[in-house]
Amino acid sequence: MIRRRLGATGPEISAIGLGCMGMSFAYGAGDDTESTRVLHRALDLGVDHLDTADMYGRGRNEELLSPVVRARRDEVFLATKFGNRVRGDGSGGTGSSGAYVDSSAAWAREACDASLRRLGVDTIDLYYLHRRDPATPIEETVGAMAELVAAGKVRLIGLSEVSPATLRAAHAVHPVTAVQMEWSLFSRDVEGEMLTTCRELGVALVAYSPVGRGLLTGAITSRDQLAADDWRAAVPRFAEGNLDANLKLVDEVRAVAAEIGCTPAQAALAWLLAQGEDVFPIPGTKRVRWLEENVAAADIRLTPEQRTRLGAAVPPGAVAGERYPETAMRFVGH
Repeated sequence: MIRRRLGATGPEISAIGLGCMGMSFAYGAGDDTESTRVLHRALDLGVDHLDTADMYGRGRNEELLSPVVRARRDEVFLATKFGNRVRGDGSGGTGSSGAYVDSSAAWAREACDASLRRLGVDTIDLYYLHRRDPATPIEETVGAMAELVAAGKVRLIGLSEVSPATLRAAHAVHPVTAVQMEWSLFSRDVEGEMLTTCRELGVALVAYSPVGRGLLTGAITSRDQLAADDWRAAVPRFAEGNLDANLKLVDEVRAVAAEIGCTPAQAALAWLLAQGEDVFPIPGTKRVRWLEENVAAADIRLTPEQRTRLGAAVPPGAVAGERYPETAMRFVGH
């Protein structure tokens, strides 16, 4: 596994990480035994960057990672997040479907302590603000996160799905090591001002959903393949009509991948890795076979022409449908 330095202030970590959300949340039923095998296999393969959040399964994902992380702590670069909340988590907050955002200083402190307990560790390597409430000044939130660093509970801080202006304001309070944004051949908004701002400030770009929530793997060909409890059934890009249009784009990626001699998912990951040494895709999976396929993408070296052709296969703006349902889109870009 190739390794890259995470921003100007971070350590060297695996260029490809492991997104752990789907093991406990959003993509149908989980399998804790198989997921634990995936976690150990990832570390065996040199994938040390494990990404979770307190929101994933309302803490269950952090609890799932805990035994593996504690047993192999020196091998793990551990990232988790706070800020997304739901009614019933003790706050009494309100919002559509019970979901809302809390980026207050008080919640930053409380959420961090809760994550540390669930994970069974003393320190979180990278602590992200998952979503930002625009009513809370970012200086307040980052000030609290800086206190967590000073207390030794957190080593580095990050932000997720924020605006370039918010990143600048946050970075002025305390160095931001990484920004996590959705980035793939299917989601390319980051390639403008956000990427420019990250590079100006020395902030790494951690790309989540780098294979388009499974669409770019080529394995999904119909809505019928989504389980009843699979969150993607509510995502506009998987809606009737939109899905058919997007699958035609996947066919274009598949054709280029075939010429390269790799799978569509590997081509999509290799394309992201080729965007710069400051880019870190974190594909998620709960199966060892898909983990191994994803990791092998780090060995693919695209020619400039292959990189251009992959980008042209899915031009910016070509994907049908928003990347989140309307209610969730309200929480991004602040």
